[in-house]
Amino acid sequence: MNLIETSIPGVVIVEPEFHPDHRGHFMETYHRDKFADIGLDVEFVQDNHSFSKKGTIRGFHYQVPNPQGKMVRVVRGAIMDVAVDIREGSPTFGQYVSKILTKENRRQMYMPPGFTHGFCTLTDTADLVMKCTTVYSKKDMRIISWNDPDIGVEWPITDPVLSEKDIAAGSLVDATVFPQYIA
Repeated sequence: MNLIETSIPGVVIVEPEFHPDHRGHFMETYHRDKFADIGLDVEFVQDNHSFSKKGTIRGFHYQVPNPQGKMVRVVRGAIMDVAVDIREGSPTFGQYVSKILTKENRRQMYMPPGFTHGFCTLTDTADLVMKCTTVYSKKDMRIISWNDPDIGVEWPITDPVLSEKDIAAGSLVDATVFPQYIA
């Protein structure tokens, strides 16, 4: 496994070892000890699978008081995956990292607890799987608008397909509850 740092400490790209042969391929996408060996000592407690059509943007979603760390991987199609630092007191508060994740590049993006997450589907359809460090809690869910100018994500589309809750989302400036930054 290979770990690639991003512009925000803690948000990393993981490149698993890929073993193709005449039958197909094998890839170990998570191994607790190997992850710890490369500096990702996290425990996942929930797996999610998301299917989206082209032009869909989901996000920016986060939880308080039990923020989720997330490991995102695409198993079909391609997405632009985005993690925004919303940890109160963080030196990178409001900054984001975006990466293209595809079935072909096999990359996984990990964002630690305290980041809000969103993505845009770039292909006709995309399936992604996400490992989470805490369980989902509907009552703790918060959303920030996908096109918040204070975050300034340069999305590849201007008229996305959105859920009702994402349409109604507020701005980062108006949010009142954030996960705490721990140095």
